[in-house]
Amino acid sequence: QLQKLLPPKFELAGDPVVTVFEVFMKEIDWLAGRGYNVLGVTFPVIYNGTKDQATGPFLTVLWENLTDPILTGREQLGFSKIYCDLPEPTVHKGETHCTASWMGFRFLDLKLNNLKEVSPQKDSTILNKSGKNLPSGTIHYKYMPRTGEWGKADAEYTVLSPDADEPSLPKKLFKGRGEVTFHKARWEDLPTQYMIVNTFHELEIIEHRGATMEHRIGAGDLGNQRILI
Repeated sequence: QLQKLLPPKFELAGDPVVTVFEVFMKEIDWLAGRGYNVLGVTFPVIYNGTKDQATGPFLTVLWENLTDPILTGREQLGFSKIYCDLPEPTVHKGETHCTASWMGFRFLDLKLNNLKEVSPQKDSTILNKSGKNLPSGTIHYKYMPRTGEWGKADAEYTVLSPDADEPSLPKKLFKGRGEVTFHKARWEDLPTQYMIVNTFHELEIIEHRGATMEHRIGAGDLGNQRILI
């Protein structure tokens, strides 16, 4: 099911585990202290280019709730970004509940419960799971359509956000159970996004692999972003 979603020169790596994440950011320097929220869907891949190889989570789509990072991240950095409403999580009776919607249609529910704080430790990465000594990081596929020539691209290539040499640990880390639901959408519900949401809705859920919640301070500026050939 995931193989069908891959661009050319990609292959799956390790277990076909889909990760759905939300990030709620505050006090961002380049927004003069303002923040924004994101929702992404990834699964582990290896990219085999004519010159480069890399491994890591393939970011299929990244929703954000602010125009400025969508434009800069998509056109300058190569992320596949689109817009949706991403309210802050609600916490009630031990359950953390995140949602995503577009103009009133809620297409995602993400729930975490039984969260217990654990000691932050460095996790094993896809680099180890692939069994290959490859550069690692988040992998994107940049595609910009050419004006007036439908079906043709102005830009079309793979991009890597390299992992840090020494990844920072979260200030706090919680682990527990989680579940995620993408709600099937009609064209009338999501005219420009229903095919994306329905693709995730149709993925078979074999098992839930647990959930984590992290509290972090600071992040890189992605200035080391690079094209893979």
